[in-house]
Amino acid sequence: MATIFETRLIGNIGKDALMKTMDRGIIAINFPVAHNKNWKDKRTGEVKTKTTWVNCTIWKREGSNIRIVDFLKRGTMVEIIGTPFSKAFQHEDGSIRSEIRLNVSKTNILRPVSREDELSEDLVDNDDDSYETSMDGFSMDEHDF
Repeated sequence: MATIFETRLIGNIGKDALMKTMDRGIIAINFPVAHNKNWKDKRTGEVKTKTTWVNCTIWKREGSNIRIVDFLKRGTMVEIIGTPFSKAFQHEDGSIRSEIRLNVSKTNILRPVSREDELSEDLVDNDDDSYETSMDGFSMDEHDF
């Protein structure tokens, strides 16, 4: 029986997406997504927020459609579906840290940001835009990061 390990994340992009060309003609499109969890402290009545940052990557083959990069801008609300994993690294101060990462299989633009929106902060919903990626038979190794 096959198993599925997939995560659905809805949040706002923290930085414009960056493209990096890897060996073997692979393109990595990287962008961070913030998910905010709000709750009310029962003792104080104060509303609190915890932000979790997830670093997302869309993998493409060289020559494939990469137009999605034009839509992955800071402030855009997205729905991301993909396979999560964690990555440990050594920080500048020598401490070991880890981060949550997501290999993206599907991206939906829920609320795009245009130049006018960046100035006014008034955003309009657009639930029609959907973009899927597929990398069947694709594998990565430690040299690709």
